Amino acid sequence: MRFIKYVYERLVRYALKFGVVGLIGYVVDVAIFNMLRLGATGTDHFFQSPLGAKIVSVAISTLVTWFGNRYWTFREHRRKNFMLELAEFTVIAVAGLGISLLCLWISHYVLGFTSLAADNISANVIGLVIATLFRFLMYRYWVYGQHRKDGLTARKEREAEAAALSIFEDDSAASRDAAALDRDADSARLDRHIPEKSS
Repeated sequence: MRFIKYVYERLVRYALKFGVVGLIGYVVDVAIFNMLRLGATGTDHFFQSPLGAKIVSVAISTLVTWFGNRYWTFREHRRKNFMLELAEFTVIAVAGLGISLLCLWISHYVLGFTSLAADNISANVIGLVIATLFRFLMYRYWVYGQHRKDGLTARKEREAEAAALSIFEDDSAASRDAAALDRDADSARLDRHIPEKSS
């Protein structure tokens, strides 16, 4: 039972939230990709091509998913330096984009599947599954890993340690004060019981 709880707390809970955020990012990604491929911003330019459309759609969906993961999925591990966090998040997203683009490139240009359906299957199904698994593991254990010193969890742990130490310091100070009072009281009692010498 403890093992199941441990696995849930360490992995499953994050995976479920990551999945919800990823689904929102997926909708944004696919919608923008298809809008660009169908010429929503004009025709005969790089961003209407499969690769150009994918670059734009992934860039926008990356910002959406970063926001969702920072403030919901991994909120207890979010970093103080949000710019560095975003930069690392983006590096992983670009690597995931590379995986999706590789799948799309192989399908469209090597295997010759040039239809819109084939582009979607290669980029938004096969590429998505592989890239999502890669991104989840890297976000969970690198970008938002508990080992990150500027993460919220690490900061809270340091604050808790400092609070615990201050309690012990206060206790030890109180113990020293109590011991000093006891010594003074013992001295006073001894003084009362020792008779004064007659001159």
